[in-house]
Amino acid sequence: MSIKVNARQTLQNVGSAKGSYRYVLQTELYNRLSATKVLKEAALRSGIPQGSMTACWQAIGDVIKAWATEGHSVAVPGLGSMRFSVRAQSVENAEDVGTDLIKSRRVIFVPSVDIKDELKRTSINITCIDKDGNVVKQVTSHDSGDVEDADNNTDNGVDNAGGGNNAGGGNGGVTPITPVGNGGDNGGGTGGNTGGGDDGGGSDEPTED
Repeated sequence: MSIKVNARQTLQNVGSAKGSYRYVLQTELYNRLSATKVLKEAALRSGIPQGSMTACWQAIGDVIKAWATEGHSVAVPGLGSMRFSVRAQSVENAEDVGTDLIKSRRVIFVPSVDIKDELKRTSINITCIDKDGNVVKQVTSHDSGDVEDADNNTDNGVDNAGGGNNAGGGNGGVTPITPVGNGGDNGGGTGGNTGGGDDGGGSDEPTED
C-alpha cells in the first residue's frame, strides 16, 4: 500500500511566488468509503453480525458526543482520541474577552500510536503533472517517515487548549491567531490523557494579528 500524491504545476495568485508556476503537492483520494461499507467490512473481519456492529458503533458515537461536550478528550477505540476546541483571537484586557473573539469551533483528532506507526511505514508515490496535464515525472518517496506529533506540536500554535482539570485539559482557551495561520494545537491540562491536536501545515483561518 502507498499514499499517492499529485504534484500539479499551478499558477500562484498570492504570496511571494505570485504570478509564477509552482508544483503543489496534494494527496489523491481514491474514494470515500461510506459508513455502511466500513461497518460491513468490520463485521466480516470480526465475525460480529452487522446489525450488532452498527448498534455498537452508534453507541460509541453517542458516548463521544456526550463526553466531548463536557470538555473531555475521548478515546476512539482503535483510532486515537478526539475533543472539541476553538480558534480565537487574543486581547490585551480582560474586559475585552468575549465570545465574539471566537472565529471557529473545531474538532481535534489525535491518532493512536498504532495509526501513526502505520502511516510511518506507508510509502509515498508522487506524480508530477505540468500545467498542460502531462505527467512529467514519477517519484517513490524515501523520506524519513516522520509523523507530526500532535501532542507536542508547538509550531505557531493558535489553539492552546488546556488548563482544565478534565482529561485533555478541558475546553480550548482564547489564544492568538498567528500571522501565517499554520500550526498545531497544544493539548494540555492535568488530566491523564493527552489532548493535543494539530492543523499540520494548514491555513484554516484568515491571517490576523
